[in-house]
Amino acid sequence: MSASTPTTATGSTAVARGVRIEAHEVRKSYGRKTAVEGVSFVLAPGERVGIVGESGSGKSTMAKIITGLEKSSAGSITVDGRELNDLMSSRQGQLEYRRRVQLVAQDTTSTFDPRHRIRESLRIPAQILGGHDVAGADAAIAEITAELGIEPAWVDRYPGELSGGQRQRMSIARALIVRPDLVVCDEAVSALDVSVQGVVLNLLKRYSVEHGAGLMFVSHGLPATAFITRELVVMNAGRVVETGRTLELLERPSHPYTQKLVGAYEDADETAA
Repeated sequence: MSASTPTTATGSTAVARGVRIEAHEVRKSYGRKTAVEGVSFVLAPGERVGIVGESGSGKSTMAKIITGLEKSSAGSITVDGRELNDLMSSRQGQLEYRRRVQLVAQDTTSTFDPRHRIRESLRIPAQILGGHDVAGADAAIAEITAELGIEPAWVDRYPGELSGGQRQRMSIARALIVRPDLVVCDEAVSALDVSVQGVVLNLLKRYSVEHGAGLMFVSHGLPATAFITRELVVMNAGRVVETGRTLELLERPSHPYTQKLVGAYEDADETAA
């Protein structure tokens, strides 16, 4: 990968499913503050790409732009060659994109309405995006929860009756129930205990591998990112500073900022040992 020229990531394990996303010189400003500046990369169908950087690096902003939750101030995002802004200009286009690209966020309180049981929150995407009736939605819920190893009893509880790790697993089920082509994870495991992180990471990786779905994993944590991704994009101060195969980049980082991130991770690992 090149930080200045979009480069296709290849080598997915399963047959790649449907969506190719290209970022071209994307810029995002909030008033006088620029969060993202000139970011370009390609996410090939079925690839697992990590975007890493410290807080304020612009990685979460890119996740919001990719998922259509925010518009870029300049540059473009194309989906299979079509402008994302054009896709999102119609209700039909929005629904189709939401079906193909799903977000798993860190904050599960925004995923589930505390007044409703989990089942109701899972039925909504199954019906609106998946086209199921109530019976079909319940069948889809049973299928995805079984696939993810989720206790059936959790589905009929309220969000407040579940632990943080349990809610995060249910948020993954909500994202995957429509069988998306791309799952975007924005700090999806950062707030979880290490043991729970392992469970969630394995669920996400297994889904990507078995179904050939793409995965964009946005995180400041290198261990989790190294485990789940094949390609890495390093961001600093709103810009891409280095890209490459995950393991190769972590073993031989060339940019000073990447060297700093890897060094901090190695120091923490030695301290823990």
